Amino acid sequence: MTDAADTPEPDEIESPHPVTGLDDVVHQRVRLGILTIAHEARRVEFGYLRTQLELTAGNLSQHLSVLETAGLVQVEKGYAGRRGRTWITLTSAGNTALADEIGRLKLLIARVETTDTQDDR
Repeated sequence: MTDAADTPEPDEIESPHPVTGLDDVVHQRVRLGILTIAHEARRVEFGYLRTQLELTAGNLSQHLSVLETAGLVQVEKGYAGRRGRTWITLTSAGNTALADEIGRLKLLIARVETTDTQDDR
């Protein structure tokens, strides 16, 4: 049960809690990993992503499909020599979505770090 003194008055509430702005498409662990690696690499090969994120090819394909449908990544198929390859590139919308997600996570971290601990109460 919460103490009424701990509940802020309506006029004290500045904005919605940062968690309300998290994007379910981006925030999912694997998809956040895909977006982060694609951001770091600019263009990343499917096999590299699969290895780094410890996923099966089918699982990675499903997550890439969600991100591609949302317009956050571009998937390009081609060849390197005789071997078929798939490359993933972050779109500008993907870059924006990743930056927004990281910003929300930073707000959450700041709230946790500035809240006194149980020992301080």
